[in-house]
Parts: sequence; C-alpha cells; structure tokens
Amino acid sequence: MEPFLSVYGHVTVDQILTVRKFPDANTSEDVLTKVTALGGTGTNIAVVAASLGCPTALCAFVGNDFPSQYEDMMAGCGLIMDEFVHVDRYETSTAVVVNDPGLTQKVLFYQGPQGFADDLGIMLTSNARRSEHVHFCTGQPSYYTSVMREVGDSASMAIDPAQESHRIWNADNFPPALALADALFCNNFEAESLRRYAGLDDILDADVGMVVCTRGSDGSVARVGDEVLEIPTVRADRVVDATGAGDSYRAGYYTALYRGHPVPEALVIGSAVASFVVEETGALTNVPTWDAVMERAEPYLGRIA
Repeated sequence: MEPFLSVYGHVTVDQILTVRKFPDANTSEDVLTKVTALGGTGTNIAVVAASLGCPTALCAFVGNDFPSQYEDMMAGCGLIMDEFVHVDRYETSTAVVVNDPGLTQKVLFYQGPQGFADDLGIMLTSNARRSEHVHFCTGQPSYYTSVMREVGDSASMAIDPAQESHRIWNADNFPPALALADALFCNNFEAESLRRYAGLDDILDADVGMVVCTRGSDGSVARVGDEVLEIPTVRADRVVDATGAGDSYRAGYYTALYRGHPVPEALVIGSAVASFVVEETGALTNVPTWDAVMERAEPYLGRIA
C-alpha cells in the first residue's frame, strides 16, 4: 500500500495518573487513578489516521522492550510499519503524565531511541518519499532536518515540535527545519517559544504556506496562504483527559485531506476527531469511526470565519 501520510515521532508507553493536587517539593500526594496506555505523538497521529482510513506509515524507533500487544494493535489498525524499527541501544520511550482535576498536566519523559536517532545511523526515508504528506513531531531535530533534506520536494512536509518546543528545539535548530517545511503545527503555548526562535512577532507570520495553532477550548487559528481562518471547537459530550487531543486533531486533518475535503473543512474535521478523544482517558481509547466524526463535524462546517 502506498502511504498518503508518513509520520515521524515518539512511540511511547504512557502512565497516565490523576491526583487531587500536585505535590509540593519534598512531599507526596496519593494517585487517584492510574492507566497504562500506548501513546507518543507519532503513535497517536499515525494510529488515529490509519483507523480513520488514511493510508499511514509510522517511521519510528522503539526498544526491544516494546510490548508485543501494542505492536499487534498498531498493525491491526492498518498502519504501514516497514519502517517501525526495534533497536538494542535504548529502551522504549516512556511518559508519566499527571493530571490535576482541572486537567492541567505535568509530564516526566524518557526520550528513548527517537530522541537520539542520529546515533542509530538508520535513515528512514522510503515511505516519506512515496507520501503526499510527511509530518514530523517529537524526536531529534537534527535527524528530522536530515530526513527533510533527503526527501526534498517529493512530499509536502510539516513540522510539529509539540511539547519539545520549549526544551529540545531552539533558535539554532528551529529556523533550518522551518526553512525546509511547507507547514507548521503548534498550540498557543508552544507558539510563544517557536516565534522567538524564528524572530517573529506572531507565529502566523512564519515563512511557510500554512500555520495551524490550536488553542484548546478556544478553537484554533490557521493561516493558509494569505488567508487567516478561525476554526471553531467541536463540542465533546464530556471532557475527561486532554492527552492526545492535538495529535488526533492532526490525524483528522490529514484523513480529511485524503478523503478529498478542502483545507478549511479538514481543520474543522480535525477538531471533531479531537472532541471524541478527550471523552476518555488515554489518547487511543476512544478513536471514533469516520461516520461518527462527520456527523459531529457537520454542524460546524459552515462556521469557519
């Protein structure tokens, strides 16, 4: 199968905890709930997109400790996994995600092999060269920039530094990657760091064809060419856990493009996918069907400002 989308990013085992409040220094706090789940930005985007019917390749490194049941699940949703590589040198990426009652998150993160991909000496470019869209999220910036140079103009490429905007990316490595990209994805918190690295007053002025900035319950804003679009938040039935909401937004966007929707509609459909994911704990525990997504998105498609 030819991939429409290739995704680069972490494949992570998530420990998702809730607490009454975050502990003060040198104190402890009881954990109210604990869920172990497959996660990581690369996994979340790729699995949701593939589950919605978008031919998607996941280009990622994991350790030999990666649980077989998770790999079976990923293959079962239709992911293209010929560039899903096990390595000896690192254990699989791990995240400990702690939520308070207001859904404020604090995260401890072990990078695993995706964060040190240059050291592995393996260039994953086969699927990207055959894709229409390539999405780079968390992982080693220098490795991703090398891949972008090798792929060249054969695909439309997006960078999405996500939570690593604040500590892995910087004024030295972000501008070269941005110069190779066709699109940039971020949220309103990440935008503050990224605009400084690029020397901009507003992240929407980044020198790429499209910038998408999500803003949680305030929806999202996108600049597509010279046009700025206000994308509404699609209402969820309930909000339980925000883990993976932004990743599922991206997956919905790419799937909508694959299914022939124009960019403005695709962004609304991305918001609709995210509205399902926040209804349960874990980024992959409430992946909707395409029909359910479109039913929920339909009332909002005419509200693009």
